[in-house]
Amino acid sequence: MISANKALELILSNTVKWGTITIPFYKANNRILQENITADRDFPPFNRVSMDGIGVAFSQIEKGKTKFKIAGLQAAGLPQMELTNIDECLEVMTGAITPLNIDAVIPYEEIEIENGIATIKTCPKKKWENIHTQAFDKRKGAVLIEKGKRLSPAEIGVLATLGKTNVKVSKLPRVAIVSSGDELIDVDKTPEIHQIRKSNVWALKADLGKLGIHADMFHLVDSKEMIKASLSHILNEFDVVLMSGGVSKGKLDFIPEILDELKVKKVFHRVKQRPGKPLWFGVYNDRVRIFAFPGNPVSTYSNFHRYFIPWLYKSLNAKNKELFRLKLSEDFNFTKSLTYFLQVKLVQTPDGLQAKPVVGKGSGDLANLMATDGFLVIPESENHCSAGAEYEYIAFRNVGL
Repeated sequence: MISANKALELILSNTVKWGTITIPFYKANNRILQENITADRDFPPFNRVSMDGIGVAFSQIEKGKTKFKIAGLQAAGLPQMELTNIDECLEVMTGAITPLNIDAVIPYEEIEIENGIATIKTCPKKKWENIHTQAFDKRKGAVLIEKGKRLSPAEIGVLATLGKTNVKVSKLPRVAIVSSGDELIDVDKTPEIHQIRKSNVWALKADLGKLGIHADMFHLVDSKEMIKASLSHILNEFDVVLMSGGVSKGKLDFIPEILDELKVKKVFHRVKQRPGKPLWFGVYNDRVRIFAFPGNPVSTYSNFHRYFIPWLYKSLNAKNKELFRLKLSEDFNFTKSLTYFLQVKLVQTPDGLQAKPVVGKGSGDLANLMATDGFLVIPESENHCSAGAEYEYIAFRNVGL
């Protein structure tokens, strides 16, 4: 049995590269960018009006002038006008190019207009007030989105602004999610007293879906011959296999034995951690990676987020994420010499955001996950965790790095 840190190290040393693919920008949400995106022009590309109001020459404000005749209107989307008489003003709209000879904007809230004359109630204090000056954000050629970034709707908007109709991203793996056990039935079936509906695999599928991966799902009954035949097919059709159940020490836990018979190289089996001690990880034909999680829901979920998600992002050439740490909001004791994935809920305290322990009723307590936001990783060397102590935090409400 190896340590949790060693397990993570071994998994991250067995990443895979699936190459890149060019896709339409509007389909790139949550994908990992594999090219630097640069500004095709200054941002903003002109001195942009940032408030509806009037535009004036600031030199006139400095002279104490507060009344201006309105000489016209500069609307957004129209060519640049010119204020030919600086004793006058132009009405200007948000998003418009700032007219020539205007270098300050006073919003409508700070003026009164009567008979075509604008009277300023509150004068601007400096030149270029309420004007977003050209290249203030970024200059032409500047990198706006770095390679390795996970794209969000904000980045999609930037791509649209740049006219970047197609974008290079990491190719996604073909993923199989495999459940096993005669006690599991489909969600649309009515269980007998000895049965339960499948849940782990649907939680994994939902998380993968947020990353743009549409995983195929399989179920294996407790028959060694049938499991071997099914896995033989799956291993040759997919890049990643996520399994839930069948890796403990029960008489019907055939998975490790069958994987060995199928010539899958075992990297490790069993980790000094709770939940999820029977975790199994291996490699097939130097191409396929197999994560065999214990069947209890909390075990599956904690191992998925602790090990698979970092491995996936490294494989996709994503930028490294800084380790995120949170303080415990109250004392917590754990007497076993194991790494412990403590379920926590985020709470706002006078000292900032902290993690409140939400102890469930064991690794089978799926319902308890609904009351939590993530896990704190408690090192195996610590038995007593004091309020205020900081630990690595793994969020599962939002997947990713």
